[in-house]
Amino acid sequence: MIKSTILGTGHYLPENIVTNDDLSKLMNTNDDWITERTGIKERRHRKNRNDSEETTAFLGFKAAEIALKNANISAKDVDFIVFATLSPDYFFPGCGVQLQDMLGCETIGALDVRNQCSGFVYAISVANAFIKSGTYKNILVVGADIHSFGLDFSDAGRGVSVIFGDGAGALILSATEEENSGDILHCNLHSEGKYAEELCTKFPGSKFGWSDRLRTEPEAVTEAEIYPHMNGNFVFKNAVTRFPETMLEALNSAGKSIEDLDLFIPHQANLRISQFIQQKFGLPDEKVFNNIQKYGNTTSASIAIALSEAIEQDRVKRGDLVLLSAFGSGFTWGSVLFNY
Repeated sequence: MIKSTILGTGHYLPENIVTNDDLSKLMNTNDDWITERTGIKERRHRKNRNDSEETTAFLGFKAAEIALKNANISAKDVDFIVFATLSPDYFFPGCGVQLQDMLGCETIGALDVRNQCSGFVYAISVANAFIKSGTYKNILVVGADIHSFGLDFSDAGRGVSVIFGDGAGALILSATEEENSGDILHCNLHSEGKYAEELCTKFPGSKFGWSDRLRTEPEAVTEAEIYPHMNGNFVFKNAVTRFPETMLEALNSAGKSIEDLDLFIPHQANLRISQFIQQKFGLPDEKVFNNIQKYGNTTSASIAIALSEAIEQDRVKRGDLVLLSAFGSGFTWGSVLFNY
């Protein structure tokens, strides 16, 4: 029986640390206001928000290099790439093909996943299906995002802009039939598209136009369309409902209980959401991993970075039962339960 085991993980973050005090110089906010609402103290932004070199694909490449090293395989051993992001280098093509070129992989397939905050969970689920079907042996799964180039650093945008950061994480998912190896036990994925505009960026897109509007009436393209919009309270209420549902679905499907978990890694959207879920399930601090305090919400990279850090810090050991859960734009949500 083929199993999907995680051979190695890696993460990469820009060196530039942006504190809450730094943001208070750009907009009417302060450390107490941000910390109270989000739990975030700092995040990473690439040094120049208009940098054409430190791109999303580049961050993914750096994280992938580390994952490959930790997995003790080379880029030539990779059969397929799944790249999750909401901020690709180009409108098209996607970052997956760029990563294939950067790593010097063979002419393997590369798939991009555009599911924002739940993107990495979706990407793992896709990779797991390919592994379990026997289609591929080693799949590189990447979550990477750069937000800093597209945020509104004014008073009008502070409710969103203080939350997001830049970063990337990666893992190698590999096929094995070894008896004592890790395995993905369950994946579940969900969506509710009627709430699409509660958390979205509208422009550019086929619904709100693009080149014609920019050419004929550029002044008609509003900041409300260009910058991310989030109905914060509504998103929070849905998140704290969907998180428990997807978590219990994963555990029940695998015949496990919340007590069996060694570590829960939620998407790092808001520390208050994570704390709500932790309290609801009575999970002790040592069974929940949060790093949003340092990095903010890196959307597709969020769980990827957290998992890599947890393994690096020895919070996850071989044989441990780990649950990854995410909720975000779409709305989309889901979970991955696995033995490491």
